[in-house]
Amino acid sequence: MEQRLGPRRVASMAILGVALIATGPWLGYWTIIPLLGSGLFFAVMSRGTAQASRPEYRMAAAWVGAQLAIAGSVALTGGPRSPAVSWLVIPVITLGARFSGRGVSAGVGLTAVLIGATTLGVDSTWVWHHPADMIFPLAMLAAMAVLSTALMGSDLAHRSASIIDPLTSMLNRASLNARAAELTAQAGIVQQPIGLLVGDLDCFKSINDTHGHAIGDAVLRDVAYRIRRELHAYDLAYRIGGEEFVVLMPGAGAGRSAEVAENLRLAVAAEEVAGIAVTMSFGVAAAPPGTFDYAETFAAADAALYEAKARGRDQVVGASLPAVAVA
Repeated sequence: MEQRLGPRRVASMAILGVALIATGPWLGYWTIIPLLGSGLFFAVMSRGTAQASRPEYRMAAAWVGAQLAIAGSVALTGGPRSPAVSWLVIPVITLGARFSGRGVSAGVGLTAVLIGATTLGVDSTWVWHHPADMIFPLAMLAAMAVLSTALMGSDLAHRSASIIDPLTSMLNRASLNARAAELTAQAGIVQQPIGLLVGDLDCFKSINDTHGHAIGDAVLRDVAYRIRRELHAYDLAYRIGGEEFVVLMPGAGAGRSAEVAENLRLAVAAEEVAGIAVTMSFGVAAAPPGTFDYAETFAAADAALYEAKARGRDQVVGASLPAVAVA
């Protein structure tokens, strides 16, 4: 989303710049300085966003910096009498596209404080006699927040529908491809290994053929739940088709990845589903620190999975590790 907003942000700043230049004879041409400062700050903060471990912090800092720059311009051009008061509402439009509901609320709250500070705080007497100069921007802010929140909810619903598997509520292949691309871009900076597990339910076709697809779906849902339950929040699991699952584990080497795969294997086999004993085989591979080729790592883990199947199923095989024995 940040990549999409970048060019539009430049265009919107250019529009504001043209407005400031056009009104320079009345307001002074110095008013362009805070806008240029805001643009420079955004450029600096955006440069490392893609590689940052917590990019949302950099985006939030850039957003707050832009608001403070606008607030400074409003205060220096007349406060409540400044025609730029409403400009404080413009950045609020972008909140819902990049932040959660809590982030949107924080941004709206900060903007309300800045509107109050640049109107009532600069010239309370003027606001007392002309309350519309503060009330109207606040009303515009509230209306914009309500509309952007609705749009954010709709956007999230559509994005979720495109990346969530409807049967198991797991992330799907499209989401896996996007995450793999992110990890590839970050690998050289983060300098951590990345583990990859490929798991496949054993003899799943016979479950469908013998007990029906409704029972097969129940097995998939239950297995997906057990996998999610065993993983850390930063380890992401994906259903990539049929009875096959992939787990990405940033920061996990080959040994840790094999250990997690064995825990998943035990969790799947621990209890029957609808009276059916279910087992799962896993292939494990790990990319070394500093590099991550998803296709290569997946191919290695997938080959290890086939080896686990050939050895009798219900076990874990590492691409460069000995098999983890079945208990």
